[in-house]
Amino acid sequence: MRIAIASGKGGTGKTTVAVSLALSVATREKVSLLDCDVEEPNAALFLHEQIGSADKHGFNPNADTAQVFVKVPKVDNDKCTKCGRCSSVCEFNAIALTKTGPMIFPELCHSCGGCALFCPTQAITEADRAVGKIHRFVHENLTFIEGLLNVGEAMSTPVICKVKKMVATDGLVIVDCPPGTACPMVAAVRDVDFAILVTEPTPFGLHDLTLAVETVRELSVPFGVIVNRADDAELCVREYCQKEKIPLLLEIPDSRAVAEGYSRGVPILASMPELAGAYEKMLVQIGVLAQAACCGGNQ
Repeated sequence: MRIAIASGKGGTGKTTVAVSLALSVATREKVSLLDCDVEEPNAALFLHEQIGSADKHGFNPNADTAQVFVKVPKVDNDKCTKCGRCSSVCEFNAIALTKTGPMIFPELCHSCGGCALFCPTQAITEADRAVGKIHRFVHENLTFIEGLLNVGEAMSTPVICKVKKMVATDGLVIVDCPPGTACPMVAAVRDVDFAILVTEPTPFGLHDLTLAVETVRELSVPFGVIVNRADDAELCVREYCQKEKIPLLLEIPDSRAVAEGYSRGVPILASMPELAGAYEKMLVQIGVLAQAACCGGNQ
């Protein structure tokens, strides 16, 4: 089963929920935690005991590292007739025709291969271009995989898709998604069995939650909501979930102990162990909701 942990905005506690859920499951069975927030991955900050720490150069000797490549066009000027066909078929303005021939903008290329396909003289081939890297750690029942987008790259989806492909097929898979509702979040949430939307009980949190709800509904992914830093004085999120018939999976109390632990890189269950039982019940509830959604879709 694959569970995505997402949010309509950053700072809601999405990563802390994902890490805590993974660690709670790893005490008894295999689980894979995927950090797909590749522009700024930070799940590793809470996993010092499992994966160790990086040195001053950012290298962790416990990691298996792999590069992520995308295909970009390469022009053979001897074969190019400057017909402009490649530029006209590119929908992303990654190729511009100049007096000296096609000019390639690799950062804009979506690796569709259309330019090479439509080149009448076969002057365009494709070459590998590194856009990021993957780190993989294994500690007992926990497999942790994080993606890291290279500085200056505009598109994170190739790295996110590579992270998702590297996971093993057995055991629970937890995907820590990028915040927001743009293409990176969609790439991370797509094809999961269930999505947990983490929000905070504020008007801003509610606004961004509604955007996330619209997104996962468009993707036909069953989902529920976790309210972090829950406060009895703020009822807007509860009222919204009740109105929209959205399962409210868990409310995490606003706690100074959790905040202090977070600042030291301590997972939330270590600061508030009484939540362990609530996490167990939530996983059971998620399994029921996902199965019901699957059966409903088959009907």
